[in-house]
Amino acid sequence: MNPQSTAPTLIDTLNHASSLELFQLSTIIERMLADPRRIVAVRSNIKLGQLVRFLGCHDGQLRNGKVITMRSTQVVLREEGTLREWTLPYAAVDAPKHATPPLMTSTSTAPPKNLPTRDDFRCGERVSFNDKYLQPQVGIVMRINRRTATIDTGDGHSLRIPFHMLRPAFAFCTFQSDPERPKREMGK
Repeated sequence: MNPQSTAPTLIDTLNHASSLELFQLSTIIERMLADPRRIVAVRSNIKLGQLVRFLGCHDGQLRNGKVITMRSTQVVLREEGTLREWTLPYAAVDAPKHATPPLMTSTSTAPPKNLPTRDDFRCGERVSFNDKYLQPQVGIVMRINRRTATIDTGDGHSLRIPFHMLRPAFAFCTFQSDPERPKREMGK
């Protein structure tokens, strides 16, 4: 770590702290860095293939690298120049506040994406969405509200999700005990 980049008074205070106080401070910092809200804040600002700055854990130097893989609590980055891969916690990434848009090959701009509305969903439909931890969830629409849909996720919880966050979930093919059922459904 580079002491010149850190406030000298902070370094001096830490030098005079006991080992127990340093350990206590270390556990508090680890808990704060593992907070899912901090992880989600960084994850929402980075995308795969994006160029970001990160702090090297061995020497404390800021480096540039490309996002290769995004895991639940860690990100894998490929350093520019050396092509060395780093597996780091999201706290080590200095992500821009707004993700940089990908470079466009043509001069025309893409039309705005049509977001789903209330009219796109019906009760009983299977839908998917990302929860607050960016994990995909699947559920069934139980009720259509004015601005949200009430979704039953199957684990005893129902959530109210805005329509723009929902997308249709296609059920996987399963074996059915009634061989005539698919024929009847196709005839509708």
